[in-house]
Amino acid sequence: MPAPDLLPLAARLRALAPSCGPVRLVAVDGHAGSGKTTFAGRLAEALGGAPVVHLDDLATHAEPFEWVGRLREQVLEPLAGGVAARHRVYDWTLCRFEAVQEIPAAEVVLVEGVGAGRREVRPWLAELVWMELPAPEARARGELRDGPELAEFWAGWARAEAAHFAADPSRPYAGLLVDGRTGRPLEDQAFN
Repeated sequence: MPAPDLLPLAARLRALAPSCGPVRLVAVDGHAGSGKTTFAGRLAEALGGAPVVHLDDLATHAEPFEWVGRLREQVLEPLAGGVAARHRVYDWTLCRFEAVQEIPAAEVVLVEGVGAGRREVRPWLAELVWMELPAPEARARGELRDGPELAEFWAGWARAEAAHFAADPSRPYAGLLVDGRTGRPLEDQAFN
């Protein structure tokens, strides 16, 4: 059963003009630990099983924010042509691209991850969703989720994320803010 609180948003997204060939590309952006993956999963369900591109699959240890070329070549350009995309999936344990994920040219495709609404991606987007949760709270949630063995990773990540958003903020371009604590669109934005 789809998340009933997201059905109005799903209807609104379906009504948008296509932005990437026949696809309405919707980005879900926010700080690491803000609830992007969970929200994107719930929204995909409300959209009847919309495909989700996880930017963690395109980023690498060495290139946490240098995934735009891979996203453009492996996902955006095929979808813009109306054909299924196939992108390589980075294995964070083996430290290499291992599997391949197919993304159909569906009515709505979600792209979720830190930086999903960045400058180079925005021209392809029908909508940009920002998970509203302060960076320190999001980081604390992420560290709790990942455990103490990733504390060093989180310290480096927090610096890289802060530098990214300082140079290329996404939030000012978001058409929708979602409460990172509840996963619900903020009340001051009506979709009915």
